Amino acid sequence: MNYFIIEYGIIIITLVITLGAQAYINSSYQNTKKMKNKKNVTGQEVARAILDQNHLENVKVEEVRGILSDHYDPSKKVIRLSSEVYHSPSIASASVAAHECGHAIQDKKDYVFLRFRNAIIPIVNFASIAGYFAIVIGIFASSFGMIWFGIAMEVIILAFQLITLPVEFNASNRALQQLEELHLLERDELESSKQMLTAAAMTYVASVATAILQILRLILLFGQRED
Repeated sequence: MNYFIIEYGIIIITLVITLGAQAYINSSYQNTKKMKNKKNVTGQEVARAILDQNHLENVKVEEVRGILSDHYDPSKKVIRLSSEVYHSPSIASASVAAHECGHAIQDKKDYVFLRFRNAIIPIVNFASIAGYFAIVIGIFASSFGMIWFGIAMEVIILAFQLITLPVEFNASNRALQQLEELHLLERDELESSKQMLTAAAMTYVASVATAILQILRLILLFGQRED
């Protein structure tokens, strides 16, 4: 009985963390999206200014479809900004663009966590697929060896998420520093920008927390059956 209470408790906590983090970032983004920055600079202009200031003229800034589909591609040296971020002169757009520039600066300076994260991406991609199938096959075949292999793959994914935390927090710190030093945002606007970037970072913290809970649930579930 206690086991089932713990299991369903973990599921509920995981759901609350996931939904709470998503609501937090959506609320922060929607609020700062409505705030036009005083310099009237778009996300594209912010990105270009930061890149040029850091001698990253080789990094391109491109527009892509989607909502919050913004990212930095280190293999092609390009920052891709969603249409809204690319064209809008909002505090949110400036913040998102600056954050992606933070990743480009990390790339230039060989930031150790970014290098390590990029290096293990192929392993993580394998683990995400192999882990799922191993657990499913293990359940149907009653093979606890396969199930534990699947759980081990989940631990690899968790390790990747843990490495992602310093990468994202560092990129946000670099973003705020650039926005201030280049006077792209005013002091009061920087506070709003910090709040939005913190909310975005919290989604990664939530991902780590839910991954830990998921692994714990699997261990409790199949450890109980094995006994």
